[in-house]
Amino acid sequence: MTTIMEQPRQLCALGAQQTVAAIERAIPILHAGPGCGYKLHLGLGFFNGYQGGGYSGGAAIACTNTGEKEVVFGGGNRLSSTIEGALKVMNGDLFVVLSGCTSELVGDDSQSIVDKYRKSGVPIVFASTAGFRGNNLLGHEIVVNSIIDQLIRPVTANEKIPGLVNVWSSVPYHDPFWSGNLLAVKELLEGIGLRANILFGPGSGGLSAWRKIPAAQFNLVLSSWVGIKTAKNLEERFQTPWLHYPTLPTGGLETSHFLRTVAEFAGINSSTADEFIRKQEAVFHFHYERMADFFMEFRWDLPGNFSVVADSYYASGISRLLTNEFGLIPSSQFITDEPPEEFHSKITQSFQNIAPGISADIKFSWDGETIRQTLRNFRASPPIILGSSWDREIARELGACHISIAGPITDRLVGSCTYLGYSGGLRLIEDLYSSILGAIQ
Repeated sequence: MTTIMEQPRQLCALGAQQTVAAIERAIPILHAGPGCGYKLHLGLGFFNGYQGGGYSGGAAIACTNTGEKEVVFGGGNRLSSTIEGALKVMNGDLFVVLSGCTSELVGDDSQSIVDKYRKSGVPIVFASTAGFRGNNLLGHEIVVNSIIDQLIRPVTANEKIPGLVNVWSSVPYHDPFWSGNLLAVKELLEGIGLRANILFGPGSGGLSAWRKIPAAQFNLVLSSWVGIKTAKNLEERFQTPWLHYPTLPTGGLETSHFLRTVAEFAGINSSTADEFIRKQEAVFHFHYERMADFFMEFRWDLPGNFSVVADSYYASGISRLLTNEFGLIPSSQFITDEPPEEFHSKITQSFQNIAPGISADIKFSWDGETIRQTLRNFRASPPIILGSSWDREIARELGACHISIAGPITDRLVGSCTYLGYSGGLRLIEDLYSSILGAIQ
């Protein structure tokens, strides 16, 4: 490395253990050094909204804990014995072996070892997730596609399920609001007559949901870039079409646009979707109008500018809500999820013309020092900063309001909270202005 990055917002590819832990009754097995798994749990789970370990995460993750002996003589036998132990002790429907840096640098043939168990009938797959391969977002896609490629089989035309939609969106645990987001997407899709196949979180169905993937009518990628590789893989393997919606639908305008886009792609009768949207908008505007009295009363004391420091699809969705529906002006927006270069232009375009004559200046950076130096150059009244707990320091320095909406989060407990959809947009405004009021009292 030629530079030092302060305040990281992603961890290494092995962090995809959290993706496995988010699948109901799935068991991660690490072929890695001691301490890797628990540190990744702390970084992506505990110190990120204080998310618990769940059924198979946290301190419960099985690991080979490779050391000097395995480096010298190879860790294949150690991996086999760890898999045997996990199969005896862990009660799971799916087992995923993830390799770390040590095992891959040594050259252990973990794939062959896992293949032997799968051929004997064990629902087990292997994912090559050494930390040097990239960050945990890339690791997430490696795990997802490993499960699909090694375990999921095609279905016949008669087994296709009309209206079934595979949802690829929030990355579990990396996005502290992933569970609430996926439940909110499910409710929205079902509201317009579709069936959402949610692959992670409560009530998702575990391995049975994954086996339904080839039966879906289409795949929905609700993300700027994470999930596109998966959708392309599914299109190639199962000829399943896919829809890419790159912005988090937050609030009334964006959520209605999202639902109409999905309904058109799915071939749903427009009157069915419009009726659901009309009812949802009525509730949204009821609360919106009540909030208007507050904004009119306190308009001179409220910040007028904002900066978002978050993953790309969060930054875009929140910027659209605050600009179009609440009249705030976007200052510098920071994209922190390290999207591949090929996606930069489309992400940049999503911040152009957010509202008539208004565009946002965006910067692709997750370096804390770069973010702080840019915000220090802000010359208007103290802005609102929507970012991670890392960004509280610069907010205090500038006298700005701050709310944590991206990882890592250490100043709030996250359970089922979501900022997605109609009610999610209202929740964001409630949390944001409650924070402002608390600071000025």
